[in-house]
Amino acid sequence: MGRNRLLTLLSVPLVLALTVAAGWLAVRLGDRDGAATAPESRVTADMVVAEQVAPLERIVPPHVLAVVPTGADGARVERIRRIGKVRDVIVVDGGAVSLEGRRVNVFAVDPSSFRSWTSPVTARNQDLWAALASDRFVAAGDTARELKLELGKRYQIVARSTPDVTLGGIASLGVPQVDLLVSRRTGTALGLVPAVALMVNAPGAKSADVAKKVRSVLGAKATVVDLNAAGAAQAGGSYFDLYKKGAAGCPGLSWTVLAAIGQVESSHGRDVGPSSAGALGPMQFMPATWKSYGVDGDGDGKADIMNPFDAIPAAARYLCAAGAQRDLYKAVYAYNHADWYVQKVLALADAYARRFS
Repeated sequence: MGRNRLLTLLSVPLVLALTVAAGWLAVRLGDRDGAATAPESRVTADMVVAEQVAPLERIVPPHVLAVVPTGADGARVERIRRIGKVRDVIVVDGGAVSLEGRRVNVFAVDPSSFRSWTSPVTARNQDLWAALASDRFVAAGDTARELKLELGKRYQIVARSTPDVTLGGIASLGVPQVDLLVSRRTGTALGLVPAVALMVNAPGAKSADVAKKVRSVLGAKATVVDLNAAGAAQAGGSYFDLYKKGAAGCPGLSWTVLAAIGQVESSHGRDVGPSSAGALGPMQFMPATWKSYGVDGDGDGKADIMNPFDAIPAAARYLCAAGAQRDLYKAVYAYNHADWYVQKVLALADAYARRFS
């Protein structure tokens, strides 16, 4: 962006427009007046002490995203918390800034709480969140590649103020069209809109119904997105490394079969139950089955049915025990006793294999 264009941009009032089309969303905010998806996670070597960030306790898949141009007040957020089957709500500041001459979308977050809402591999990276807590910024993998950002280098972020901020990490953020994360302190300095966005977790509910109720609470000026409809493919991308690692525990089992089961069972962790039959977690295990096949995949001392790091290798273990190397159809049938289910899983697995071969 040229200097004259940037000055013109920065002279306009703060505005917000959110566009959703073909499964993607974009949040764009003008700057305040008068002031000048890679699955891997990488961080700078000079991290602060990781204990500054609370340890990860669980993964919270977002089902609904809402953007409120003037910010969501506490009363309306509380009403959303009381919607049936809503378990968690997180509120963030946000806006659009200029970085390396390009407008990018940024969320300002508390790393201790927001990490649970990101993709599993990213959420587990303690150093990444420590970098954010120390007022470095984190970039989405695709954004970092497009702008040729370098870890450890300082960049000027242009909004209400123009601070130089060090790139502390690159990761898959798992939120459509959010390019950067900054700390709340940096967000305040940039003049981001307080409480401009919120995400809702409502396991077991129809996300479309929850989105409709959220929209009725926030009013016509808010934009509400059903992330199950808009971002299932992106959610799958954040899980693919876990499927590949899990499949390694069953020689001969393709990771694409685990990915297909994950898509059918929970849309890659977006609907973790309980199901009408009582199944739980991203791979929808029955608790009794979990007692026999549950795995402590992340080495934290417990096998957690709700944790994808545990549930995905447990699914591989179950399929192996059911003879996946000898008769894959029979093994998938053991997972869910229905021929339509087996056919759907195998068709999806084939589609994944063709797409990612």
